[in-house]
Amino acid sequence: MKKLITGLHHFQSHVFQTQKELFERLSQGQSPDALFITCSDSRINPNLITNTQPGDLFILRNAGNIVPPHGAANGGEGGTIEFAVSALGVKDIIVCGHNLCGAMKGLLKPESLKELPVVKAWLSHADATRRIVLENYNLEELDEEELLSIAVQENVLVQIENLKTHPSVAAALSRGQLTLHGWAYKIQTGEVFTYNSKEGQFLPLTEVSYIKEKRRPRLQAGISI
Repeated sequence: MKKLITGLHHFQSHVFQTQKELFERLSQGQSPDALFITCSDSRINPNLITNTQPGDLFILRNAGNIVPPHGAANGGEGGTIEFAVSALGVKDIIVCGHNLCGAMKGLLKPESLKELPVVKAWLSHADATRRIVLENYNLEELDEEELLSIAVQENVLVQIENLKTHPSVAAALSRGQLTLHGWAYKIQTGEVFTYNSKEGQFLPLTEVSYIKEKRRPRLQAGISI
């Protein structure tokens, strides 16, 4: 806690003082560029990764960057998504998973969650991810790291499909006013990969042009994050 309080004082006396105009403008309202959905993992910092400022991203975080289908949960995810799309008018939604994800490890090994019943129940919203991985990949040919990498990527794609069940998202997509993006972040290298529907796999973001999603083929053997 001492570290946090020291940081708070530094923000107030140094950072805020040098960006008064920015915070004054933000006090008048917000107009973020995108809704950024990612994991609660403390190693993930959306603004740091994207080099953005306060006000640029509307951020939704939870264990496993999960988006329950419309009506499937009573949490705040649905409200956050609706507000971002219908009230704030964001033009892009990014679902960003990451390697070394503890939620995905638990999803693949549900027996490890016996002492975490709430976490286990939450991860049921990603059960499609688990089924896709276990039933569509040759597990005997994959080591634990490769399997986790596939789960992370497949989960991003599953959550994008769940996003489409939300009325506000479906309506904005039908008007051509919203684009969905699937990202995967690699902690130890800082690399970000984005899903390319044409190639059927995640590719380095710098090498990929965005394509509006129409359908999603299953991941091909490719880059492991």
